[in-house]
Amino acid sequence: MKNIILIFSMNVLFSQTGYEIAKMVDEKPTPEDMSNRTKMVLTNSKGKSRTNVMVSKSTGGNEKQIIWFMEPKDDRGVAFLKIEHKEKDDEMRMWLPAFKKVRRISSKKKGDSFMGSDMSYEDLSNRELNENEYKRLEDETVNGIECYVLEIIPKKEAKSSYTKHISWIAKDGLYGVKEESFDKRGILLKKKEYTFQKLKEYYIIDRVFVENVQKKHSTEVTFTDVQVDTGIGNSIFHEKNLKRMPR
Repeated sequence: MKNIILIFSMNVLFSQTGYEIAKMVDEKPTPEDMSNRTKMVLTNSKGKSRTNVMVSKSTGGNEKQIIWFMEPKDDRGVAFLKIEHKEKDDEMRMWLPAFKKVRRISSKKKGDSFMGSDMSYEDLSNRELNENEYKRLEDETVNGIECYVLEIIPKKEAKSSYTKHISWIAKDGLYGVKEESFDKRGILLKKKEYTFQKLKEYYIIDRVFVENVQKKHSTEVTFTDVQVDTGIGNSIFHEKNLKRMPR
């Protein structure tokens, strides 16, 4: 009987579709809110690097997020606000103190680079489950981690700057391990690697490495001083708070 149950369980797991796996990822537990200190290192094709330090606060699985740039000195005070919506375009705003101006980022510009990095505004946003098509590819093991492999193709309504992604997702924890993203010509554009830590019952990202293989440019983002479920209120996610640096 145990063997029959085991075989049945294995068949159920193997028969899961790409959409069903993506739905499991979408529905996994996430913190009510999160804050952290972020270091972003940009490295160009000649090996020259630039480092930014930021403070970030978010709620609702990163659906609302505000980021303040602390370093270097010439970027200090720049701030970014993102509020995602299900039924309409996301709101994204950037406060540029040197120009004393709030720049609104339209959905047509979400493929643009975020502060010169290899991450676009689109990369900073969650993917809506039903705005993509999913195909399950053959499972693989990456760095000792057993992974589901999904081909993710954005639908027209997603207004994506990518034609597809190949994502490796840890079976134990349902977090991203790596991803490859392809441009409008269907050519590989970015390779992404992720590492996570377990905090309470959540898997929290602590490092992202993005390589633009076409420009030979990379971005490494690390997260420290991570705190979750501290009671961050929604009132902080307002344009006026872009100009108020955290203490």
